[in-house]
Amino acid sequence: MILAIDCGNSRLKWGLHENGGWRRTGAVPVAELARLEKNWRRIAPTDKVVVANVAGRSVRRRLDAIFARRSLAPTWVEGKRRECGVTNGYGKPVQLGADRWAALIGAWSILRGPCLVVAAGTATTADVLRSDGTFTGGVILPGLELMKRSLAHSTAGLPLAKGRFSGKPSNTADAIETGCLLAQAGAIERAFATMEPGAVCVLSGGAADRIARHLGISVRLVDNLVLEGLVRIAEEAVK
Repeated sequence: MILAIDCGNSRLKWGLHENGGWRRTGAVPVAELARLEKNWRRIAPTDKVVVANVAGRSVRRRLDAIFARRSLAPTWVEGKRRECGVTNGYGKPVQLGADRWAALIGAWSILRGPCLVVAAGTATTADVLRSDGTFTGGVILPGLELMKRSLAHSTAGLPLAKGRFSGKPSNTADAIETGCLLAQAGAIERAFATMEPGAVCVLSGGAADRIARHLGISVRLVDNLVLEGLVRIAEEAVK
């Protein structure tokens, strides 16, 4: 049994994996990590705990305290040169975020072919994975909600309001929603244009559904892609 944990900037997702499938999954805001102990109260002892944390050292210390109270010994994932069939093209592999590394491994374990691995969360990342399993680089841009908040924060006249996508926006809220969605879709499609033939865009994250419907490329939505990669890493470690 493997407890996989994906701790992002705003939300922590976790899943309990056993016999090839997910027994339980859950999520809590990073600001409310104390809820984890209640969520995990009925979880049986696990064989392995594997964590991707990009929320910083203070969050790691809080997680370490929770793990210690439950007598759990976590493995903290970081980018490596090679792991689980994926080769890291970064000059310094450790500089690649643990969540991006795990997502690449998760995508490779599912497709075993060329793909653009996109995570649409607080930030949106689009990473190129070639047919031989080599990660050759990627891009990072503000996520959908972060784009909208930055407009509201940095301008006097643009609100943080709920809008709808429209082919011809006729109010400010719709104009912002449409513009930010098109910016996300455009960046992903430009990155996908550099891919080798036969590639697929693997899309995950909280805004994945909203972005996917505006893409004109082959898309596969995958829930819990980082968790899938973390499980592969944990399984590889015990071979």
